[in-house]
Amino acid sequence: MTERNSWSHKVIGWFVVQDQSGEAAAESDRTDAATARLPVAGPPLNVFSTPPPPPTGGNVEFDKVFEAAGIDGEARQRVGRTLDLLNSLPANTDPAAKKQIVTASLKAFAVPVDQIIESSAQELQALEAYIRAGAADVEKVAVEAQDRIKKYEDEIANLRTVMQQRVEEQNTVMHSCNARKLEIQKVLEFFGQEAVGRVVRESPKLQEPQPNG
Repeated sequence: MTERNSWSHKVIGWFVVQDQSGEAAAESDRTDAATARLPVAGPPLNVFSTPPPPPTGGNVEFDKVFEAAGIDGEARQRVGRTLDLLNSLPANTDPAAKKQIVTASLKAFAVPVDQIIESSAQELQALEAYIRAGAADVEKVAVEAQDRIKKYEDEIANLRTVMQQRVEEQNTVMHSCNARKLEIQKVLEFFGQEAVGRVVRESPKLQEPQPNG
């Protein structure tokens, strides 16, 4: 692959692929949200001279992201004006005619086309870098969260095991003690209820039985 084709391939890799109606991309977004899959991104792009601002509730401060990537205000304005011009044309305008109109307009205002192309590519690059950085951060958070969840799940499993063991142990103790009580009860039954009741009432060592519950 030649250097020129390689560069073109790289830039195209930053493009958002979407069908004409946008339904496929929208459906993909809904599916991703429903299954809570991690964002997929490539290796980081080292384009930011200063850290870009984190998104707030999913909202991106694009100008500050572009500024962090070294794209000055004049360059951003050139891209914005060109985009406004493109969007102002009727949607059914022939692509060749659209290109002719926009190019002529830019030349009339002495706007350098090459700089617009460069700035547009920079903005795409910055946004791709921002996406990848965000995805990497999400992946890091997800991995850390999964580790913590695993620890909590292990702790919960251990607590359940301990609780079950204590319940089983207590049941064993209860049956064993009840069996022993039945044996000792033979002695009390031998002497009779009246004698047992009198001794229990008079003894400072004994308490009168209380009904359960």
